[in-house]
Amino acid sequence: MSSMTQITPEIADLVRGAPERPLLIFDAERLARRAARFQAGFPGLVTYAVKANPLPEVLRTLARAGVRSFDVASPAEMEAVRAAVPGAVLHYHNPIRSPAEVEAGKAHGAVSWSVDDMAGLDRLMPMEPGTEIAVRLRLPVRGGAYDFGVKFGADPEAAEALLREVAARGLTPSLTFHPGTQCRDAEAWAVYIHEAARVAAAAGVRLHRVNVGGGFPHWGSVDEAELSAIFERIGTATREAFGAGAPALVCEPGRAMVAGAFAVLARVKALRGDGAAVLNDGIYGALSEWRDVPRAPEVAVLGPDGEARGGAPLARVVYGPTCDSLDRLPQPLGLPSDMAEGDAILFPGMGAYSVALATRFNGYGDLSIVRARTLA
Repeated sequence: MSSMTQITPEIADLVRGAPERPLLIFDAERLARRAARFQAGFPGLVTYAVKANPLPEVLRTLARAGVRSFDVASPAEMEAVRAAVPGAVLHYHNPIRSPAEVEAGKAHGAVSWSVDDMAGLDRLMPMEPGTEIAVRLRLPVRGGAYDFGVKFGADPEAAEALLREVAARGLTPSLTFHPGTQCRDAEAWAVYIHEAARVAAAAGVRLHRVNVGGGFPHWGSVDEAELSAIFERIGTATREAFGAGAPALVCEPGRAMVAGAFAVLARVKALRGDGAAVLNDGIYGALSEWRDVPRAPEVAVLGPDGEARGGAPLARVVYGPTCDSLDRLPQPLGLPSDMAEGDAILFPGMGAYSVALATRFNGYGDLSIVRARTLA
């Protein structure tokens, strides 16, 4: 059993309480420590990508930990941040917006906006002089679990033209990019930073900031030294590419900030004759992202008494509770052979894209949120 699935007395007590609905267990102290880690290690401004987890408890905890800038992708996320952290700084970096969404961003006081085509820039006008506009750059760089450049970003030549136009309209030019979700290759950031410097020079524009996006890895097994190496490479690449007059740096972690601060505790509803397990949560609930993003199956199984099961691992297909055969995890999990109906399964590292993606299909997916002093 890894440290990520360590069973604390609080978790054992929750299991003994036999909750009917799956639990989303929140460790605020762990989240605050993670925020401190980013702020101490990243060589620039740390913002939080609200899309990963918009719960008020998350936003308030991050604000108390010193994170005051938030990356928002919709008016609903702006409203959530304003309600939880009224004085927060908003970066509206979803580059595709309707006119109504543009007006909402202005009404909420967004101070930084991203664009990836000329039409998107035109939709923002008129804009207060000096407003930061970050042109979103895309490159054929691989390293993440999936590629954000499929949907977002301007190729280098188009980015040059956009930067020139931003400056010509009296706005403040910056560049932004995203290396891809769950990126473990520090060189992906370095390639983007060097290209950002080349694009800015070709456009004849001095950048205010370079936003290196999110994409920082959280797999449960990621070594802290790996994250440190990414931070260090971002800093050295910026100095190499821009020299003494380097623009300020910004990052916008979502998953890597919040994932480890939550765990999901699900119940085994039934064991089928073929050994498959049916849980009270699945891909229409908090486990939604398991379909698309590979993850290490570091789980723990506890009996109704709160004690860990110790049987030899048995590969089991895992289904969710809905009346849909698609509601299953993509790969079998190695679960104890002595697992029984009524047991609980603890899924660690579930703070990102769990509550944010959960549906209410068939009336399932309703998570009860509880706080714990520590998850590990």
